[in-house]
Amino acid sequence: MTTSPSAPITPLRSPAAVARLTVVCAAALLAACTSTPLPPWPSTPGTVSAPRPAPQAPRPQPAVVVAAPPANPGGVTINPLGTSAQPAPLAAMPYGQAVAARFPDPMVRYQTPGLADGRSAYTTNAELAQWLRQLEIPATPGGTRLAVQELGLSQAGTPILGLVATRAQGVDAASLEAQGHPTVLLVGQQHGDEPAGSEALLALARELAPGGLLEPLLERINVILVPRANPDGAERGQRTTANGVDMNRDHLLLTTPEARALAVLVRNYRPVAVIDAHEYTVTGRFVQKFNAIQRYDALLQYATTANMPEFITKAAHEWYYTPMSDALRVQKLSSDWYYTTSTDPQDLRVSMGGVQPDTGRNVNGLKNTVSLLVETRGVGIGRAHIQRRVHTQVTAMTSALRSTAERAQSLAQVRSFVARDISAQACRGELTIEAGPTPGQHELLMLDPVTGADRSVQVQWNSSLTLRPLKTRARPCGYWLSASAAPAVERLQLLGLQVLRVAEAGSVLADTYTETSSSTGVREDVRGSVAGGGDIVRVEVGAARAAIDVPAGSYYVPLNQPLANLVVAALEPDTQSSYFANRLIHQLGDTARVMASPSLVFEEQD
Repeated sequence: MTTSPSAPITPLRSPAAVARLTVVCAAALLAACTSTPLPPWPSTPGTVSAPRPAPQAPRPQPAVVVAAPPANPGGVTINPLGTSAQPAPLAAMPYGQAVAARFPDPMVRYQTPGLADGRSAYTTNAELAQWLRQLEIPATPGGTRLAVQELGLSQAGTPILGLVATRAQGVDAASLEAQGHPTVLLVGQQHGDEPAGSEALLALARELAPGGLLEPLLERINVILVPRANPDGAERGQRTTANGVDMNRDHLLLTTPEARALAVLVRNYRPVAVIDAHEYTVTGRFVQKFNAIQRYDALLQYATTANMPEFITKAAHEWYYTPMSDALRVQKLSSDWYYTTSTDPQDLRVSMGGVQPDTGRNVNGLKNTVSLLVETRGVGIGRAHIQRRVHTQVTAMTSALRSTAERAQSLAQVRSFVARDISAQACRGELTIEAGPTPGQHELLMLDPVTGADRSVQVQWNSSLTLRPLKTRARPCGYWLSASAAPAVERLQLLGLQVLRVAEAGSVLADTYTETSSSTGVREDVRGSVAGGGDIVRVEVGAARAAIDVPAGSYYVPLNQPLANLVVAALEPDTQSSYFANRLIHQLGDTARVMASPSLVFEEQD
């Protein structure tokens, strides 16, 4: 069988008695590949191959969303559209009136169970489930379908719920794929103490239902909403999951059921864009270090990690980040690039979002998806300005939905090109094993904590927009894994990667790893130590090339597949996010870099 190098290797179906196949990966298979030439980048709506205006999607007013399901879950009273929210009491704010005056409430009022007058708590898990389930509507031919799906259970046993909004014939992944419209995934509350995204997604869910302001967009796109990815953290008011893990640093390792649920959702539905709603610290260490308060309504950043496809980054910047910034500005909401600072009071550096391939933002980017972080000011200020925070999230996410509808054809073309190009790069050139941000100086605009006036602060700045390669190696054809690496194989498959099992013993030309130094430590990001990460193995390696024996029952992970860059992030051992560093692979000898296309026989896996 000859398999196209631009597609994953597909095992042949064998007789049931032996349940094996005879796929021979000839050496000439990948040798004939050439990198796909870059097409011209479209600067106006249209396709990559022939830029032209795309049909315009309906343009709902992104700010005007007052949400409540028809059945009115929780008995919430809906205020008329256009009334102002009641200002939060000053006692709830960690600063005075001069700062508070910089963030007036919007002219519309959002109404969810957690935003009702007199509430001290946000929407509970039970109220959230009721809200979504009362939005479900019977399927009608050609009509809007809204269906709740249980994506998994949290560590405490609470269902993690998603809502699929579509006009496809069904709500399963195959039906949406057959329809051909792009899918957008909106995720809220990965961190349990960041509620604005969750409340905003409940509002958006109502507006995607029949008669809602956003329902017309379903003529061109599908939308999946996961309002609360971390229900246990939300119930406890804590950042982490029930067992203390930061799930937004778990999207490559997949140690938590919460991260696994999102991984399977992305693997099955293959969204073209994922918008991840968070909130950021407003006072706290910023006042301590700089005697200043965060001033922006939203901080935004797309995927910034090693080996990101150039065209995915360009699409994220031109087709999502820029229109989103414009939409926020129209609503008189301020925005800038995302940044943070460590919890160490002596560390005065300010960094953009991390470059490790462990966050949802970066891992989804390596899945060739436009992946955008939207952070509103919220951590540490209680319920202060909650209507404005929700309004900011609604505006940003509505902009992302509109961008997808307007660029549907171009996004499909970009994704197709990127998949072919990445697959064609196997066995040739170099790849980046590890990258770092670019240090420099930057002028931050913040607020004076007393007067509320703008204050310019000069800081040491780590930019994630330009990465510095720290380690590079020749790109292999794939990776061999020993039979004992089955736990790693399971995680790779959850991420959507193809892994083949060796059916008959053979040999391959490979680079094997040799340890040159080793120590233990902790995973770190720009905030400090990653919560719940535990000790990792920090290893430096050399490589020796030789023909190695490959036993039956071991595995081969080819790099001539569209998500190959995700394989590199997981399997190169000398990075802090790797499966070896985090003990999913226990010995360096359990992995090898296959440097020539293998001639092996593989068997079908369940």
